[in-house]
Amino acid sequence: MRRSPFDSRLSATVVLVLVNVIAFVIECGVYGYPPRIFGLSHPDYFALSTDGLRHGYVWQLLTFQFMHAGLLHLFFNCWAIYVFGRELESALGRGRFLTLYFSSGVMGGLVQALAGALAERFMPTSSWALRFAAPVMGASAGGMGLIAAYATLYPERPLMMLLFFIIPVRMRAKFLLLLCAGLAVFGIVFPVSNMADAAHLGGMLAGVVFIRYGQNWQWPRFRRAGRPSPRRLVKVPSQEGASWRQNKDVVDDLAAEDFLSKEVDPILDKISSLGIQSLTERERKILETARARMGKR
Repeated sequence: MRRSPFDSRLSATVVLVLVNVIAFVIECGVYGYPPRIFGLSHPDYFALSTDGLRHGYVWQLLTFQFMHAGLLHLFFNCWAIYVFGRELESALGRGRFLTLYFSSGVMGGLVQALAGALAERFMPTSSWALRFAAPVMGASAGGMGLIAAYATLYPERPLMMLLFFIIPVRMRAKFLLLLCAGLAVFGIVFPVSNMADAAHLGGMLAGVVFIRYGQNWQWPRFRRAGRPSPRRLVKVPSQEGASWRQNKDVVDDLAAEDFLSKEVDPILDKISSLGIQSLTERERKILETARARMGKR
């Protein structure tokens, strides 16, 4: 019908990928490559650690999401953000998508820190305590939240995965989520790698909870002075005796340009800010009418 709002500006998904890449370049300039933050006597200011939170470095819950241990680490996390983020952003809208992503990252960080505190308290000499006490970095908690949200929204959607980058494996989204959750639980019980499995599990939990119960959460919006407020749709009581048939006739009587500006544009703006699931039945029918009109051209 007209260019999507996501075509006329960088999507939040692409911006997240770019910011992660830029942050990694800066990180390598500060720490070298690969980044050497482990084994420091004092907690790092930006990588997440239980000791850092004890010192009051609460900003670590945000900054650790933009740090990575190497190129492969960065690549896989950016891949997850890009593959699953595009459709989620289109379905949820930019604000809800960003809320989902950062909430998953923060929840993953909190779960990882809690696991570290419990391991230090009850098993101070165990491999769990050593592993969970180490600094954590990466966007994987947010990425896992996106995978969980995608699987919750589209559980039966088939996905094609490359096992070991060679063997194609076809599975439904819900089974991908179960596989990721199972690997995270296995990694927590048997801490044999340096992956932050508790953070992964926390991110997945946040993604599922957000889709099921938290879609009304939203980051506060700030409007620049002098900038006009975006158009919003309001419900107007229907006139007595009016019907959809009469409304459709009025829509059909509008010229093409008037129809796009008065009927279609506000609906597209609503999709951009609130997601396609927020449309009413009448708004969906208007989009179908517009699609039919454009098909006749």
